[in-house]
Amino acid sequence: MEAPVKKIALKVLKWTGIVIASVLLLMYLIPLLFPGTVAQQVKTFANKSLDAELDFGESKLSFFTHFPSLTVSLDDFSLKGSTPFKKDTLLSAKQVAFGINLKRLIFNNEIKIDEIYVSDALVNVMVNEQGQANYNVYVAPKDQPVDTTGTGPAIRLDRVDFENCKIRYDDRSAKILVKADGFNYVGRGNLSEEVFDLQTDANIDAIDFIYDNVAYIERKEVHADLVTRINTNALSFILEKNQLRINRLPIEFTGLFTILKEGYNIDINAISENNKLKDLFSVVPPQYMAWLEDTRIKGRSDVLFSFKGRYNAVTGQKPDLAFGIRVRDGFIDYKKAPMAVSEYEMNLNVQLPSLDMEKLNINLSKLDFNLGKDHFHAFLETKGMKEMAVKANMKGTLNLASLDRALGISNMQLKGLLKADVVADGIYSAEKRLFPKAKGGVNLQGGYLKMPYYPNPITDIQFVSNIENDKGTFDDVKIAITPASFVFEGNPVYVKAIVSNFDDVLYDITAKGELNIGRIYKVFSQEGIDVTGYAKADLRLQGRQSYATTGQYSKLNNKGTLVIKDIKATTEYFPKSFYVNEGYFTFKNEKMWFDKFTANYGKSDFAMNGYLLNTINYFLESKGTLKGNFNVKSKLIDVNEFMALKEGDNKDVKPEIEAKNEANPKMSGVVVLPTNLDVSLVADAKKVAYTGLTLNNLKGKVGIASGKVYLQNTTFDIIDCKVRIDGGYDDESPMAANFNVQFQANDFDIKRAYTEIPLFHELVTAAEDMKGIVSLNYTLKGDIDGNMSPIYPSLKGGGTIFVRDVQVSGMKLFGSISKKTGSEGMENPNVKDIQVKSEIKNNLIKVEPFTLKVAGFRPTIRGTTSFDGLLDLRIRLGLPPGGLIGVPMVVTGTHENPKIKVFSKTGQAIEEAQYDEKTNTVIKKEERVEPETEKKEEPKKAE
Repeated sequence: MEAPVKKIALKVLKWTGIVIASVLLLMYLIPLLFPGTVAQQVKTFANKSLDAELDFGESKLSFFTHFPSLTVSLDDFSLKGSTPFKKDTLLSAKQVAFGINLKRLIFNNEIKIDEIYVSDALVNVMVNEQGQANYNVYVAPKDQPVDTTGTGPAIRLDRVDFENCKIRYDDRSAKILVKADGFNYVGRGNLSEEVFDLQTDANIDAIDFIYDNVAYIERKEVHADLVTRINTNALSFILEKNQLRINRLPIEFTGLFTILKEGYNIDINAISENNKLKDLFSVVPPQYMAWLEDTRIKGRSDVLFSFKGRYNAVTGQKPDLAFGIRVRDGFIDYKKAPMAVSEYEMNLNVQLPSLDMEKLNINLSKLDFNLGKDHFHAFLETKGMKEMAVKANMKGTLNLASLDRALGISNMQLKGLLKADVVADGIYSAEKRLFPKAKGGVNLQGGYLKMPYYPNPITDIQFVSNIENDKGTFDDVKIAITPASFVFEGNPVYVKAIVSNFDDVLYDITAKGELNIGRIYKVFSQEGIDVTGYAKADLRLQGRQSYATTGQYSKLNNKGTLVIKDIKATTEYFPKSFYVNEGYFTFKNEKMWFDKFTANYGKSDFAMNGYLLNTINYFLESKGTLKGNFNVKSKLIDVNEFMALKEGDNKDVKPEIEAKNEANPKMSGVVVLPTNLDVSLVADAKKVAYTGLTLNNLKGKVGIASGKVYLQNTTFDIIDCKVRIDGGYDDESPMAANFNVQFQANDFDIKRAYTEIPLFHELVTAAEDMKGIVSLNYTLKGDIDGNMSPIYPSLKGGGTIFVRDVQVSGMKLFGSISKKTGSEGMENPNVKDIQVKSEIKNNLIKVEPFTLKVAGFRPTIRGTTSFDGLLDLRIRLGLPPGGLIGVPMVVTGTHENPKIKVFSKTGQAIEEAQYDEKTNTVIKKEERVEPETEKKEEPKKAE
C-alpha cells in the first residue's frame, strides 16, 4: 500500500510542479510577447485623449510588480496640467501602473484597464482666482463614433490604489488649501458601471486644511472607512457610510457632491457627538501631543460641520459653511497641579454664508470655567464684518501663574493677576461712524512672561485700560491706557495714552523707554527667524486731528525724539525688504524731522534728511496720506529691484501682485508705487541702473504723489553726455504702466547711443551706419509692458535731431541711391549742420522734409518709416549746381532692403497700427497699402 500512495504523491507533486512552473513561465513570457503593443497603445491613448504634456521613462509589463495582476508600469511618470497651468505639474510619480485584463490581451490583443496603482506620487490640483482648474486634461474627440470593435485602450476600473502619496489641493477661487502627506488609498468597486458603490480604505499620515490663510486643521492623522455611491452620468457622489477618525476623534459624515459644468454642488454634513473631551483635544497641533499625554482631561464634546450649496466661478455663487463645537462638564488637570480648570463649558457656532466674510456670524454663547476660587465668564456674538453687530460680555479674575500650572503650558512661564469686566452692545461701522456702546476695562498687575527661546523674561508688566461709549457713535468713544509698561533686561518701557472722539481724534500719548527689538523678539521667536533692531523713544504727542488738517499747528504739542537702528521693514508694493541702518527723528508739532536716516533696499542705498507732515493723522486715518520734503543721496539706485514681480524676501506683497507673479513667472513686472505718499525729493544719485542702462550723476527734483512719479529739471550723464529730462510715470497694474517725458541731449556720440540705448536704437534705426556728433530734443509718451519696456505702437510724440557732424558709412539707402544716380559721393556721405524733425504715432515715424549737401547734390528727404523697418520715403535729388533742378525718387521696402524708383512720385503708403490704450494691446499691426496703378510717363530729364 505504501508504494502506490508514494507513487501517487510523487505524481501529484510532479504535475503540481509542472503547473506552477508553467504558470510562472507564462507569467514571464506573456509580458515579453506584448511589450511594444502596450507601450504604443498607452502613448496613442495619451496623444488622442489628453490636452496636456505626458511623459514617462521606462515602461514594463509584469505580473510581479502588483502580483498577481498583470500590470503595465510607467516609471518616472509626469503629467502637466490643463490651460492655464500647462507648465505646472498635475501628477508626478515614481511609478504609475495600469492593471490589464488578461483575457482581452491574449485572445483579442486589446488593452482593457481594470486597475490603477500610483506610488510615491505628488498630486497637485490647482484652481486659480477665475475658477480655472488644472485637472481638465481629458478631451473627448468631437463626433466620436461608437467603438464597436473595441480596438483602443479602455478604462473599466475595479481597483484604484495610491501608496505613499502627497496631495495638494490649492483652490484660490474658494481660498481653500488642503495638504496631505503619506496618503494611502485603496478604492474597490465595479467602476465600469454607470452607478456603483465605491468602497474606500484611506489613511493619511498628516493633513492640513487652510481657509483664507488660516489653518483650521494642522498635521493631523486621518483614517477613513467609506462607502460612496457614484453616478458617472451625473458625476455625482453620494456619501452613504462614512466613518472618519482624525487622530482619536471619530467623525461620521454624509452628503452629496456633484460636479457641474462651471463648478459643483455640495451638501456635506459631519458630526462627532457625545465624545470624550480628550479625543477632541487630540486634534491640537502636534507639538502639544506630549502635553496631552500628561494631562488629565474629562468632559464631553460635540462637533458639527456643514458645507452646503452651489459653487459657480462664473456667477460667483458659493456654498454656505457652518461649524459648531460644544464642551460640557470639562475638567483639565496637568500632572495633578495644585488646582485644575473645572466646570469648563463652551458653546461656539460659526456661520459663513456664501463663503462671504461680510456675512460672517460668530456666536460664542457660553465660555465659563473655574480656576480654584476664581471664575471667568465670556460671551460674544457678532454679525457682519464692515458693518458688524456686536454683543459681548467678559468678566472674571485670573491668577495667571495658577492658570499656567493648571494647564501645564510648557513653553512659557506666566505670572500676574488679570481682572476683566467689559460689556459691549451695538454696531461697528466706520462708514456710518458707529461704535458699539461699551463700558469696562482690563487690568493686569505684576505680569511676567518667560519663553524658552530666550533666557531673560519680560517683567513688571502692567496694563490698565478702560473703554467707555454711552451713545454708540464714533464721537463718544473714550479709551484710556494708564499705563502699559514693562521692564526688559533692565530697561523700562512706559506708554500712557488717552484717546477719544474717533470723528476728530483727541489724543494725549506719552512714550518713553529703550528697547532692543532683536532681543525681545527672541523671547517669542521660533528657530530660523532672525530679527534685529533697536528703538529708543522719549515722546509726548498731544493734540486733535483737526488741528493738523486745518493748519492750527500752534495748538499741537507734539515733541520728543525717536531713534531706531537695524530695523527690517516691508511694504506690500515691493518684493524686497528695506533695512533701516539708523534713523534719528525729532517731533515738533506738525512735523516729524528726519535728522539722519540711512537705509538699504537690495543693492540700493539711501541717505535722507527732511521732514514728514502730519504723521499722527496718517496713522489715525484709514486712507491717510504722508506728505513731506526730503533731500536724498545715493551711491546706487537699482530700479530693476523695485519691479513688482522680481524675486525677493518679502512674503507680504499685495495679493494682486502675487497672482500676477504666479501667472507670469518670467516677467519682471513694472514698478508699483504707493498711493498714500505725497512727497517732494531733491535727488542726488551717483548711479541709477535701469533695464541695462546706467545713468550717472542723476540730480533734480522728484515728486511722488498718488502713485505717480514726476521729474522736474532732472539731469544725468549717459554715454558721456548730459541729458536734461522732465517727465512722469504712472503704474496701472503690476503688469502695465504709462509714461511721458521731454528730454534734451546735446552733442553725444550717435554710434554709442545706437549701441547702448535701446530706445534710441529703435527711434533712429539709421544710426547703425553713422558716426559723429548729434543733439536731440524730443517729447514722448506711451505705455510700458510687463517687462518694463516701452510698447512701441503706443508711443506718441515728436521732436528734432540736430546733426552737427556725422559720417554715414555703409547705409543701404544711400548705397542704393548711389547706384541709381551713378554718384559715388552719395554712397558714404558726410552730413553737417542739419535739423531733422519727426513725429511718432501708431508705430510710425513721420519725417518732415530736410535737405542735405552731399557731393554737390542737394537731396531733400521726407516720408514715413516704422519701428518694424518699413520705408515709404520721398526724395527730391537736387542736381548740381545748387540743386535748382531735381529728380524725384521713391524709397520703399525695408531698412535692410530698400527699393528705389527714380523719376517717380508714387510710393507705397504704410497704414498705421491700431492700439487700444485701455487694454494696452495692439489690435492691428502697421501694414502696406496697395499702391495705385502709376500712369506711364515719358522720362523727364529735369523738373
